[in-house]
Amino acid sequence: MHGLAIPETIAEATRPETTALVVYDMQIGILRQLENGPAILERVLHTLQLARSAGIRVFFMRHMSLPARMAGVFQFRQMMAWQRKSSVEDVNPWFLRDSPGFALAPELEVRDDEVIFDKITFSAFEGTPLAIAMRDCGLKSFLICGIATEIGIEPTVRHGADLGLIPIVVEDACGGGEAEAADRAMAGMKFMGDAMFCTVEGLSAVWR
Repeated sequence: MHGLAIPETIAEATRPETTALVVYDMQIGILRQLENGPAILERVLHTLQLARSAGIRVFFMRHMSLPARMAGVFQFRQMMAWQRKSSVEDVNPWFLRDSPGFALAPELEVRDDEVIFDKITFSAFEGTPLAIAMRDCGLKSFLICGIATEIGIEPTVRHGADLGLIPIVVEDACGGGEAEAADRAMAGMKFMGDAMFCTVEGLSAVWR
C-alpha cells in the first residue's frame, strides 16, 4: 500500500533484519518475588535461544533504584507503594547498582554483542537509548518478554507503538507479579490492537 510493506503475520513482523528482542527486567531480585519465576525464566531462555539462532538483535533491560540521597518525590512514593510502607523513613532502595538483586539472572548469559540498558522508569523507552538504537539499526518491530506484564511490559508496548514500532508480545514468556492485574494488562493490550501476540512455540515454528 503506497509503497509500504505492512506486516500481517508474525513471520512478516519478525524478520531478523527489522526486529529485535527486548528482555524486560529478568533480574534476580525480581524473579525471586514471583512464585512462577523459574517457569518464566525457562520460557524466556527458550525465546532468547530462538532469537539468537535467528540472528536477531537482543536488548536486556534492568530496573535500577536511585540511592536515597538522589531519589526524588516520585522515587520515594514508588518505594513506599512497592514496599507497602507509610513512611519515607521506612523504605530502602531495592535495586541499587551492583547490589545482588539488581543483577540479571546468570542463566541469561548475556553476550558481548548484546546490550544491557538500565532504567528508573516502567517504559523501556523512557530515559534510555533503546529507541535511538533501534532506529539507528533500521528496526521496525520488537518482541518483548520478561517481567512484569502489568508493571513494565504494558507501558513499553504502548510507548513502542507510539514511537511507530510494532510490539510483539511473547505471551507465555511474560510473567506477572499479580495474576489478575497481569491478565487485565494483557487484555488491555489486545483491546488496543497496536500489538501482535505470539507464543514461544509459535515463534519456534516461524523461525524454524
